[in-house]
Amino acid sequence: MVTLDLIVLTVYLVGILIVGLWAETKAKTQEDFLVAGRSVGPVLYSGTLAAIILGGGSTVGGIKLGYQYGISGMWLVGMYGFGMIVMGVLLVPRILSMKLYTIPQLLQRRYSATARIAGGLVMAAYDLMIVVTGTIAVGAVMQVIAGIPRTPAILLSSGVMVAYSVFGGMWALTATDIVQFVIKTVGILLVLLPAAILHAGGFRGMQEHLPPDFFSLTHIGMPKIISFFTLYFFGILIGQDGWQRVFTARSTRVARNGGIYVGLYCFAYAIAGALIGAAGHVFLPSLKDPDLAFASIVNAVLPAGMRGLVLAASLAAIMSTASACLLATSTVLLEDVYLPIRRATTNGTMFQTRAITLVLGFASTLVACLTSDVIAALTVAYDLLVGALFVPVMGAILWRHGTGTAALLSIVAGAVAVVVLLFVMGIDSDVPIYGGLGLSALVYGALCWITRGDSVIDPPMISDLQ
Repeated sequence: MVTLDLIVLTVYLVGILIVGLWAETKAKTQEDFLVAGRSVGPVLYSGTLAAIILGGGSTVGGIKLGYQYGISGMWLVGMYGFGMIVMGVLLVPRILSMKLYTIPQLLQRRYSATARIAGGLVMAAYDLMIVVTGTIAVGAVMQVIAGIPRTPAILLSSGVMVAYSVFGGMWALTATDIVQFVIKTVGILLVLLPAAILHAGGFRGMQEHLPPDFFSLTHIGMPKIISFFTLYFFGILIGQDGWQRVFTARSTRVARNGGIYVGLYCFAYAIAGALIGAAGHVFLPSLKDPDLAFASIVNAVLPAGMRGLVLAASLAAIMSTASACLLATSTVLLEDVYLPIRRATTNGTMFQTRAITLVLGFASTLVACLTSDVIAALTVAYDLLVGALFVPVMGAILWRHGTGTAALLSIVAGAVAVVVLLFVMGIDSDVPIYGGLGLSALVYGALCWITRGDSVIDPPMISDLQ
């Protein structure tokens, strides 16, 4: 990597760190720190939501799938788009008025404190794994482009991310994410996409050198498309990282419309990533590690300076999601696990949240240094989230007959099934998500019928959730 590229990269890292320090002056209360005072407007909201939804898995993983399967590699990121639109249209009006900090809070209001704690543990595990995914992606990018060994690259970028998250909380994330959204849009959609296609000889050159299946939307296989739907569409609907950003919107209209706009942006990003990967397969046909497709394509097609911009764009995508999930993990562990166990009657403090965020930042960095597969880490995270929490959370929002016993045991059954099946069937298998989701639904439905007369739980009616 030449000096000009390093200058661009350094300016980016220093710039977002300065923005994070500035945001510290905005975070005066716990509500400011966790949900930016619930005061974010439409432009800022849409840009920052897009920044956190499309992270390391979307960028590095999406281009990897495009390199392997062509245009059908778009389905992973495309499912995020479907999920965002459905969330904006159907779920936001039901939940936003409840003034929540976390999704597990909904489980307590609808079921019981025990269900909230169990849901919080699962949600925290999911979000922490997404943080790990982001730091893995940083290593994959920096390893090839900057020539920096993987571990120092992870330590550098993760240190910046943890620092601005601890300083300013959600205000820091909001301010840095809008900068990252702009850089990411320019770097990926306006610079790397046309450069990669031109380097491959245009669309005609791609058609001449790639197998016809690379231009089929189903080349990746219907089983994989269905598993992406189950994991990522369902996962977006209940993920704390996305919902914590939704809770920052100043009105239901802002959150609803923003979800639709971001969903459409996700489709554009999905197609771009698949085309970049497919184009890379033309001029880099023999990569031993498809995880390095993104970084290798950047190295091959862009001149000095532009490489630095796209590297900054990729780091923007990765760090936006990772920092959002880091704050989500600390929020959930404090508000939904630690305080309920202590039977506290008040919310946590900024000092407590900052301390937990710092500790989790170090922990996720350490784990990221010990593993390397972006898609595998992303799959494990969504397997656990969807398999354990989708049924009880959707039941809390949409069904009046759920009970606390049913919710708690469905969470436990789904989580145990996912973990056991991951060990038995392996990370690449679709069985863990279907097994966990199916068992969770079975337990929830059966126990809702058996415990329908339970008088201990007094959940609000559906009308109270609207």
